[in-house]
Amino acid sequence: MDHKLLSVGHRIGRRNVLEIGLCLALAPRIALAQTDPTRERPREGDVLVTVGATPPKPLKPEDLPLEVKQTFNWPIDPETSTVRDGSRLNKVLLLRLDPEGFDPETKEHAADGVVAYSAVCVHTGCDVTEWHPDQQLLVCPCHYSTYAPKEGAKLVSGPAPRRLPALPLKIVDGRLVVAKSFIGRAGFQQM
Repeated sequence: MDHKLLSVGHRIGRRNVLEIGLCLALAPRIALAQTDPTRERPREGDVLVTVGATPPKPLKPEDLPLEVKQTFNWPIDPETSTVRDGSRLNKVLLLRLDPEGFDPETKEHAADGVVAYSAVCVHTGCDVTEWHPDQQLLVCPCHYSTYAPKEGAKLVSGPAPRRLPALPLKIVDGRLVVAKSFIGRAGFQQM
């Protein structure tokens, strides 16, 4: 009987040790994620720079051709020059469109016809890389979730559970600037 209790106690003890070990192993990563400014979500006042641009140059509306494929961008803190590229959930797609067809919500978040949405599909996390100019639709190539950028990136078709999160913009000194953080949660929910 004592042997059985000892055995049960040993298993519980081993599990606790494994859980504590896992917590200790992950603690530095969690702490880094919470303190690393490159991982912070876009903030009001951040400017936007094209992914891969060297040196990073804040974008102006005229830098984006009208009705042409979206560009992929990172927010950057203009005071510290910190590019928020430490998490792919910060990747923003920009598209410059004729604002004539925008719904009221999209008009409110756009700046000079430029709309900004999370570049990460809310279905399984692929980047939304396809643009169909004839239909004015964004498409995720992984499972073909289709979004209408003139209607707040609402889901038109496909398996995504919701629209792409919008990133409200404004223009300050001729540059595109984040007006507010994402409206909605960037990224996808694992099943």
